[in-house]
Amino acid sequence: MAEDIRSPGERRIVTAWEPLEGPQTAFVQCPIFECFFGGARGGGKTDAVLGDWSLHSDVHKDKAIGLMVRRTRVELLETFERARTIYSKLGASLTYGPMRVTMLNGARMTFAYLERDSDAEAYQGSSFTRVYVEEVGNFPSPAPVMKLLATLRSGSGVPVGMRLTGNPGGPGHTWVRARYIDPAPAGWKVIEDEQGLKRVYIPSRVTDNRYLGSDYVQRLKASGSPELVRAWLEGDWSVVAGAFFSEFSMARHVIEPFQIPRHWARFRSFDWGSARPFSVGWWAVSDGQLPNIARGCLVRYREWYGMQPNMPNVGLRMTAEQIAAGISEREKDEPTAMIGVADPAIFAEDGGPSIAHRMVMNKVAFRPADNKRVPSRGAMGGWDQLRGRLIGDGDGKPMLLIFNTCTHLIRTLPALQHDSLRAEDVDTNGEDHAADETRYACMSRPWVRDAAKPVIKDSWDRAFQQQHDTEHSWRIA
Repeated sequence: MAEDIRSPGERRIVTAWEPLEGPQTAFVQCPIFECFFGGARGGGKTDAVLGDWSLHSDVHKDKAIGLMVRRTRVELLETFERARTIYSKLGASLTYGPMRVTMLNGARMTFAYLERDSDAEAYQGSSFTRVYVEEVGNFPSPAPVMKLLATLRSGSGVPVGMRLTGNPGGPGHTWVRARYIDPAPAGWKVIEDEQGLKRVYIPSRVTDNRYLGSDYVQRLKASGSPELVRAWLEGDWSVVAGAFFSEFSMARHVIEPFQIPRHWARFRSFDWGSARPFSVGWWAVSDGQLPNIARGCLVRYREWYGMQPNMPNVGLRMTAEQIAAGISEREKDEPTAMIGVADPAIFAEDGGPSIAHRMVMNKVAFRPADNKRVPSRGAMGGWDQLRGRLIGDGDGKPMLLIFNTCTHLIRTLPALQHDSLRAEDVDTNGEDHAADETRYACMSRPWVRDAAKPVIKDSWDRAFQQQHDTEHSWRIA
């Protein structure tokens, strides 16, 4: 980027930065409305967004209004200091309260952090011609990022656009991958959504940055597991950096659907969500008579995930009654009436009937799940139970299998990350809803029903009575 800095009797051209050939140049020249520049570490992504802003402001001058966001203030300060290094050479003025850069031609860009999803609301009345989101994978939900799309508007004819960067991993890995990578894993292909808005993924590699020597690559190789290094060096989005369940395998745990024997014990598990997705999983317990499926193995044969279309980790805001009706509809052909396990939080009463009470009044009963996430006092926590089932029995057979139609557990379970402060727990900022209800299922002490024993179809009255006996504090008129 170059700037014509004029003073009395003097004219000089200052070049503060220029893009590297390849993806970085393609990014700053990209005409597509929404552009994601992602992949390997060291690919020059921060410089690319700062360079894009300078070029945009060069063309549109005081009509160029930008917003640069990161997840935390610490991250934002790093980006702002890099901006100060580049833009001060061009004569721009920078302030720290608020963090803002004003170019000589009047173009201005504000730097902000969105530590909570609701922070994006503060910008809904603003108008920007460029919005930049650095390290978008640090946002657990796409909601705040999508809200910023609504701030891109211009009454002066300036073309508007969103520019994002990110690496594999982080609490937002699953939704970033679903939105930008999965539609075109190799990148460079323009995707058009239902509203006619276009987006494109430009992949970056560490080899794209000629200023990084072999010593940088060697330091990366020494800093993590082989899978993590592959994600960092190659920008491989199929590798989940810091995966909590490294034992999960598509080949071992995901199977083609088959007809579940009618005598197998069945139950459901449930994780409540409104603003975030709810998740319901249906399970059958193997009696060991089918080939390659161990006795006692949990088979997930159906799921219902309450997510906004194309918006991972954003819920449907359905009521308890609506969810209960949906569960009943999905269970109408089950051979026996069904009771499930659910997060104990849905049994709490706070000024009115609990969520569980409202659901049981609509003929969907649950009992409180054992909600221990991590072990204590020698007990086995829920995540250990789930991990043990993934590892399998003494013969090497997995004790948890998933029909390939249960796409949301398959999508989210392997992407879960370790909590940075509590290594034995998952990062709850991630999309952990399907995993949570799977944990409830594993902790439910499922029992095996053998074919030789008679199966009596339970009536709803019996299911209701069992629920009433468990939750004796309920008062049902």
